[in-house]
Amino acid sequence: MKKLFILKAFSWRLVGTLDLLIISYIITGNPNYGMSISLIDSLSKIFLYYFHEKIWTLSKMETSDMRHLIKSFSWRGLATVFTFILSYILTDNVNTSFKIISFEFFTKIFLYFTHEKIWHFNCNLNKNP
Repeated sequence: MKKLFILKAFSWRLVGTLDLLIISYIITGNPNYGMSISLIDSLSKIFLYYFHEKIWTLSKMETSDMRHLIKSFSWRGLATVFTFILSYILTDNVNTSFKIISFEFFTKIFLYFTHEKIWHFNCNLNKNP
């Protein structure tokens, strides 16, 4: 199960990195900011996401769309705060940081929910021969 968590964390980080790279570049207009923000954010969030997954495995909440939705929002809240702080440190601009997290918040909820559903479907598919 631990290997599955690690693989899931890396697959999400790939999706998340590409999303943040595109958003950061479009908002700042600077490829260096886009690369810096997305790479530092991604490397840090690999660990943050892994622990988020571990905590959710302890949850007694029944697996359902509602669980996936709540889990998506809990991750997005945690990740948004982290991205805001990182963006502010790198750009030294509160407005730019707010713009980045504002767009990212919505794109990531959609992407995370989709990612979560795909993983859940694949895991259940592998359990039933």
